[in-house]
Amino acid sequence: MSVNDRTLSQQAIDLEDKYGAHNYHPLPVVLNRGEGVYVWDVDGQQYYDFLSAYSAVNQGHCHPKIIGALQAQAAELTLTSRAFYNDQLGQYEQYLTQYFGFDKVLPMNTGAEAVETALKLCRKYAYEQKGIPEDQAKIIVCNNNFHGRTTTIISFSNDEEARKNFGPYTGGFIKIEYDSLTALETALKNHEHIAGFLVEPIQGEAGVHVPSEGYLSGAKALCEQYGVLFIADEVQTGVARTGELLAVHHEQVQPDILILGKALSGGVYPVSAVLAADTIMKVIRPGQHGSTFGGNPLACAVAMAALDVVKEEKLAENAAALGELFRSELSTFIDTCDLVREVRGKGLLNAIVINDTPTSNTAWEICLRLRDNGLLAKPTHGNIIRFAPPLVMNKTQLLDCVSIITKTLSDYRA
Repeated sequence: MSVNDRTLSQQAIDLEDKYGAHNYHPLPVVLNRGEGVYVWDVDGQQYYDFLSAYSAVNQGHCHPKIIGALQAQAAELTLTSRAFYNDQLGQYEQYLTQYFGFDKVLPMNTGAEAVETALKLCRKYAYEQKGIPEDQAKIIVCNNNFHGRTTTIISFSNDEEARKNFGPYTGGFIKIEYDSLTALETALKNHEHIAGFLVEPIQGEAGVHVPSEGYLSGAKALCEQYGVLFIADEVQTGVARTGELLAVHHEQVQPDILILGKALSGGVYPVSAVLAADTIMKVIRPGQHGSTFGGNPLACAVAMAALDVVKEEKLAENAAALGELFRSELSTFIDTCDLVREVRGKGLLNAIVINDTPTSNTAWEICLRLRDNGLLAKPTHGNIIRFAPPLVMNKTQLLDCVSIITKTLSDYRA
């Protein structure tokens, strides 16, 4: 690496540091190109991307079909707002609802916006269709959840880093233990006016916590028993990431409300969506919810192409097979290495737990060494490293990545 190259990297980092809010702590690498499973930095160094922009780039970087759709639509029409019809939105709504098996979709832009939309939809349905007294509807959520960082969402987070000094907080939420049907049933029995249960099928940001088998189907059954809407936040776990089109499909669950984002566009453009049955969605009427960019023609064209890629390239099947291989290889290695406590996950959403405290720098230091060895990943919750490569990865590439990870871990304490 030349002095000039180092200067280019440092200049980019310094510009962000000087002019940008310090709301992220990025790994010190400056990227400027991506293709498939690879990214390159400004020095021309190639890396495996093992984060996929938090599972937004499931289809790989700059997939030609998705980029082609973006370019073609951008040359025709990008935005009308919802003040007028456009020729892409209806096609997209039909495509998306049939793809995921729902009656209606409400299009938005970001994952957090979609979660907020689902919360509003759930409450309005509770008041107008279930007869819950106005302003009394409650929604059950899980401890260690991550659904975004809006004021309402952090109100039911127990991550103090995300919450502290952002109050006053929004009420109307009941927090329970994740992966506990007993806790869910207790909350349903002991609280009045429950409108919905919002849950991540796998808690990604919390460290890739996969619930016990039967938890999701049991939770859906309890929601049906008590007349409560089951809301699945599949912003990170959806669109083939876990080896099924949706993570809830591992237990044959169809949510009452489905939240999608991230890989809905292959990471090319901000696209999110809330899907539900007619009986639920009809409570939203003109003027009651919206977004200037929600449902714009560019987003619609990109999302349809992105979902085409998922089916055409069998990305869910690939994620399932490679995920099994990844966990098997890492588990064999972990048996000989006291640095890593466990590997866990489903499909190509996985994590290793470093045998150190969450306040240690060990996971961060390992990620720096992984970077030096050609693989990019990031810690979460201190001592956990999440691994989520693009789903277009092949077996040879995956095994190469396993070799990088195991060598890095072996050398760390050598």
